[in-house]
Order: sequence, then structure tokens, then C-alpha cells
Amino acid sequence: MTHPIIESFQGGLIVSCQALEGEPFYGSEYMARFAISAEMGHAVGIRANTPSDIRAIKRVTKLPVIGLWKREYAGYDVYITPTLEEVEGVIAGGADIVAMDATPRDRPDGMPLKTVVEKAKQAYPEVLLMADVSTVEEGVAAEQLGFDLISTTLSGYTPYSPQSKEPDFQLIAKLSRSVSLPVLGEGRIHSPEQAVRCLLEGAYSVVIGGAITRPDTITRKYTEAMAHFVHG
Repeated sequence: MTHPIIESFQGGLIVSCQALEGEPFYGSEYMARFAISAEMGHAVGIRANTPSDIRAIKRVTKLPVIGLWKREYAGYDVYITPTLEEVEGVIAGGADIVAMDATPRDRPDGMPLKTVVEKAKQAYPEVLLMADVSTVEEGVAAEQLGFDLISTTLSGYTPYSPQSKEPDFQLIAKLSRSVSLPVLGEGRIHSPEQAVRCLLEGAYSVVIGGAITRPDTITRKYTEAMAHFVHG
């Protein structure tokens, strides 16, 4: 039986409301406003970074929140909810789903991903877990570990996955045929047409961030195209 939250995602858009320190819209208040805008635009869910942003967003919207916590540890490439500490922090913030790096790379606390999943499931059985992956093999492994959903978030962000400016449609297609879990299409989706193609390739739902919530990046897309026309 499909979980009601997962069921509510089917065929819909999840908006990733994130801003990093130094960006114009960095701050939980801004992210909450982006979440309100996403809900007004009929999004079915929000993806949010840090317990603070998650709490702020949960106060102003009824949409389910996929929470994560980006923290960098010296000497480690894993930074999306990298340890059990971040998993617990995201849950304390009120997230309905916890997204975490599900690649086989070493984690800062030395705890195997299998153990993180087991401990999280045991302590918080009501919370769903989403695996951020970069390859089909990682997605298949995530299903075996007990994750509830899979997202193609990390394609292009690991050195061994395809490096492209376009969404990884091939990964979405192959992964959706290789696992029984819902596969969310995420990463470098810049247009409604690309979002629809993700669904055509088998995505259960689609996650879009920068193309919606980063005005500086959106502006640059236009200015660069116009500059290319003017200056050749």
C-alpha cells in the first residue's frame, strides 16, 4: 500500500526551496515565502535544507516537506544529510521525508549507510526516507537498504556519473524500470517541456529548484542569451 504522502506526489511538481549563505534569498523567512508561492502555483511538495528552513516552511504551508541538511566535512564528498546527526536534526525540524546521499562514498561519522537507514527506521518509523543517487546501481542498492523513494538528485555531482547541462533522462528511464520504488526526476530541469519529459521517461514526480527559486540564475540565463546575440 502506497503511503498517502507518496501518493500525493504522483505526477506533480515538488519545488526545492533552497538558498546558500551569500545568496540574495538566503534565510528561512525567504524560503518560507518561496514555499507559499510554490503552494499557490499548485506544487505538491517542498524540498528544503536545514532544520531552520524546514520549521519555517512547515509553519506557513500544508505541503509535505522533503528535508535535508547540507553540511560539509573536511575530507568527505558526502554533504547531503551526511550523518545520523543530520538525519535526526531534519526530523526534529518537522520534515515528512528525509533526503540523504545514498551513494557508496564514505560518510563522515564512519557509519555505513545501511546502519543509518536501520537506525532511522527504528527510531522514527513514521518518517519516510528518500535516497539521492547518481546511478542506476545506487538506486537499486537504495531499494534493498529500505528507502521509500529515490531521486536522481546527484547525477552529475559524482565524478563517475554523466556530466551534462541537461537532465539525466536516461537515468530516470533506466531506474524507473529497475526498481519498484517511486523515482523522482531531479537535477538541471529548466523548462516545463523537460519536466514533462521526465514524466514520460518514468518519473513518479519532478523536483525543480534553481529554475524557480534562484532569480539571479534565471536573470543570467536571459542576459547571457541576449549578450550572445548582441556581441556574437
